[in-house]
Amino acid sequence: MRLKLSFRKKEKEEPARPEAEVKLEEVKSEEEPEYVLVEEYWIEEPFSKIQIRFNKETQEHVYYVVVPKLDNHLFSVYYVLKNTVVEYLESDVEQVDDRVKHLEEMSRKLLKELGIDLEEEDFQKIFYHLKSDFIEYGPITPLMNDRLIEDISCNGYNKPLYIYHRNYQNIRTNITFSEDELDMFVIKLAQMSGKHISIAEPLLDASLPDGSRIQMTLAKEVTDHGSTFTIRKFRDEPVTPVDLIAWGTFSIEQMAYLWLCIENKRSLIFAGGTASGKTTSMNAVSIFIPRSSKIVTIEDTREIMLPHENWIPAVTRETGKVVDMYDLLRAALRQRPEYIIVGEVRGKEALTLFQAMSTGHTTYSTLHADSVNGVIHRLENPPINVPRAMIEALDIVSIQAQVFMGKKRVRRNLEIAEIIGVDPHTKIMRTTTVFTWDSSKDEHVMVGSSKALEELRIMRNWSRKELEQELKRREAVLKYMLDKNIRDFKEVAGIIQTYQIDPDKVVSEFGIQI
Repeated sequence: MRLKLSFRKKEKEEPARPEAEVKLEEVKSEEEPEYVLVEEYWIEEPFSKIQIRFNKETQEHVYYVVVPKLDNHLFSVYYVLKNTVVEYLESDVEQVDDRVKHLEEMSRKLLKELGIDLEEEDFQKIFYHLKSDFIEYGPITPLMNDRLIEDISCNGYNKPLYIYHRNYQNIRTNITFSEDELDMFVIKLAQMSGKHISIAEPLLDASLPDGSRIQMTLAKEVTDHGSTFTIRKFRDEPVTPVDLIAWGTFSIEQMAYLWLCIENKRSLIFAGGTASGKTTSMNAVSIFIPRSSKIVTIEDTREIMLPHENWIPAVTRETGKVVDMYDLLRAALRQRPEYIIVGEVRGKEALTLFQAMSTGHTTYSTLHADSVNGVIHRLENPPINVPRAMIEALDIVSIQAQVFMGKKRVRRNLEIAEIIGVDPHTKIMRTTTVFTWDSSKDEHVMVGSSKALEELRIMRNWSRKELEQELKRREAVLKYMLDKNIRDFKEVAGIIQTYQIDPDKVVSEFGIQI
């Protein structure tokens, strides 16, 4: 079978085809021998499923979306419902608790009034498209509901959408938009985000209702190929430290080190390139923050999710009276938090962040840089301009990157380094590498001693043997969760928080021997 999904330009004498129609055409295998079905899975059974196909000639995977096909009769009914049911919904849809149920009731009521009798199966096919149009994300609904997709990119008119799939990386889809359809769809996405996009203001950064980040451009004002959108999907179930270990991003030893450091208020910056997993890792290790600690998070768009109750999530505002990250950070300092988490530092807010570090607040943030020296260089120079003496307040820098393992692209922590301080003679910032990644073996290796661990050993009045035992116990707890595949966010958080209160209880229940 050959799958095609297309959006036909609206004709004046004909109603527009449904936005997300998939036309399935029987094709004999000898007519298309280059495609092989690799994987197939449901998104919303029995209405939408995904087929991953491999093109033997081009050696690329293709992501096919399959949704119910409407024949001419069903499409005509769909068209009438789509353009009439909106009159029933406009007055009270915002006050309805179950919007899907309300839409279904109104659709059935309208069909009855129009005297249209449908088989239940046919009604469900039509209702899938109505629900997609009015409540969900139109033609990209299956992509938004596919948990294996991280990014969705539309690059212009009549160009296939591309996605970043966790198992197949960057692959194209069978979804394309015509010029009219794409312009209207971008405007619809902006409206769903509670924002406005127009020819006068053709650039927009926003958050979709599910928390996903979206960047949009309209028409050809700033992008030659027409309207575009890029969606970085929000995970409803956050990544845990156990996930990062299972994926090989960090080792168990590294994670135990971070656990101990974060619990004992060491400040940390995650650095790396775009899509290197900085924010994901920062969110995951923030689970190590003690349960009762007061936390303030500051972001442009909501991404961070924490299991803590004593937490104030703050988000910038671009409309009306603008509230930027600098404003939120200044306000956060008056809220007396123990931990401050900033989504990303780019400008003047970094100086305030380092001032907070210097006055005893523990802070975590992300930064675009590909090395420890790159982090220091960015912090010291415009537009950030943090004085070198203030950088001494930072304890740990984690460098992450996307790398290739064979043909597969993966995320790895390349280095964990610590800030030692400014050399009194040369005035150069001294750092030491604690962990590094051995690319030839795909292993994380401890290569240096830790100033942070030594400081907290003294603070906790531990001997070196006691420090080593504590690290080993935490490694054993993490390994137990990894071996038992305990990766649910709430379950992992519960174990970590229980360990912080009563470590002996966790060690005893897990049967851990050190």
